[in-house]
Amino acid sequence: MKNIILIGMPGAGKSTIGIILAKYLGKDFIDTDLLIQNRNNQTLQEILDNYGYLKLREIEEKEILLLNGKNTVIATGGSAVYSEKAINYLKQGGIVVYLKLEINELLKRISNFDMRGIAKSKDQSFEDLYKEREALYDKYGEIVIDCKLKKQEDIVEEIISRL
Repeated sequence: MKNIILIGMPGAGKSTIGIILAKYLGKDFIDTDLLIQNRNNQTLQEILDNYGYLKLREIEEKEILLLNGKNTVIATGGSAVYSEKAINYLKQGGIVVYLKLEINELLKRISNFDMRGIAKSKDQSFEDLYKEREALYDKYGEIVIDCKLKKQEDIVEEIISRL
């Protein structure tokens, strides 16, 4: 009945893998990015444009701390790992799975950087963001799944087998 919390960079597949994993395991599914957008009546990019990346991270932490899901797959936003408080809260009810993907693969997957709603400073490159976050994902990921050259179903099966 524990939750499965997915962390990783934008483009790693947290939302897609999360939906498939929830179906396989008969769990509920929550995407914290969608929660943020629905509760704020704005896209992530609009929040970034209007209030900045630090405000988006603050909103993200608040949304995570309001979660009370059980038996749920939770796809977090890529910046959730900046909040130790939020990650520790999630860990109380579940296990954290890091979907790891090399930067060159992420760059192939993401084409809409300006619309994606990635919580970073305007002068920070995606490569710098990757380096910064990778250490946090490694720190908090209890299970690390190397997603390189793997099909979605194979990733889901690997998560299940490692649980």
